[in-house]
Amino acid sequence: MGRTIVTGKWPAFARAAGRQASAFARASARQGGFTLMELLIVITLIVILAGISLSMHATSVRRAKEAVLKENLFRLNDSLDQYYADKGTWPPDLSALVTESYIRQIPRDPFTESADTWQIEMSEPDPSNPDAAPGVRGVKSGAPGVALDGTNYTDW
Repeated sequence: MGRTIVTGKWPAFARAAGRQASAFARASARQGGFTLMELLIVITLIVILAGISLSMHATSVRRAKEAVLKENLFRLNDSLDQYYADKGTWPPDLSALVTESYIRQIPRDPFTESADTWQIEMSEPDPSNPDAAPGVRGVKSGAPGVALDGTNYTDW
């Protein structure tokens, strides 16, 4: 078999193809990674999104604790009202609600994480029965701080 020599545009085409291939290789070598500016922009966006999500998480946790506090206060005060409706007198303390089976246990304040921090409101002495001891007629939270709606927890 003999060797065929191609004349004409082939050598010029081959040279152009070689230049294009080497230009492509140089361009792909430059595009192999990210620039420092691109990395800084991406990291900044990630930090901003993480900060937003952390603040939203903290707010949702606080909102959940406030909802639990409101529910606990409602249940305690409702149990006090039921006790008074059944017995005609207020209970001497919160533990009487447990011993008389109005509630299973005294709930914990979600902010203080204790069942001992409830602030109790005592009833007024009965003028028609001066021998009767005053009892617990209401419960408020003993948690310090201000709620998301701007009211004090101690006012709930």
